[in-house]
Amino acid sequence: MNELYDFVIATYKGKPGALLSVLEEVQRKTEHTYLNEQALLYIAEHMEIPLSQVYSVVTFYSFFNLKPQGEHTITVCRGTACHTRGSKPLLDDVMAMLNLQESESGEEETSFTTDDMRFTVRTVACFGQCALAPVIAIDGVIYSRMTNGKLVTLLKQLMAKKVKS
Repeated sequence: MNELYDFVIATYKGKPGALLSVLEEVQRKTEHTYLNEQALLYIAEHMEIPLSQVYSVVTFYSFFNLKPQGEHTITVCRGTACHTRGSKPLLDDVMAMLNLQESESGEEETSFTTDDMRFTVRTVACFGQCALAPVIAIDGVIYSRMTNGKLVTLLKQLMAKKVKS
């Protein structure tokens, strides 16, 4: 894995936005699409950037993942417009269909992954598509004016797909 990190760092080092580019590429090329502690430490050390700065960037941008992600990602908008038009029941339905439960620890989590690593359910504060609320994204494809019926159909299609080998 260190060869990957070295190659990516060498590709972007000294260029504007190097840290973001390195983090994005390492995450994209890591199994389960996330940045583990080893990767963050290595990147910080070899780019000569304080670990606190690397961690600040990773936690600021919602597209970075600190936990392993599923093969398919379902993102539910929880912005005001989507909330008032029913995104919470949609989120509840997705969680129930995938047998996921929100944390009882009291901490607000925004990402939940099935044990088989097939699905990750995430929430975002806003997609910026309020006129089309409620909005969800499945594997990066935006679906607007989502209903329970549409959602169930989409999830059944995804669940029927074969697991990547």
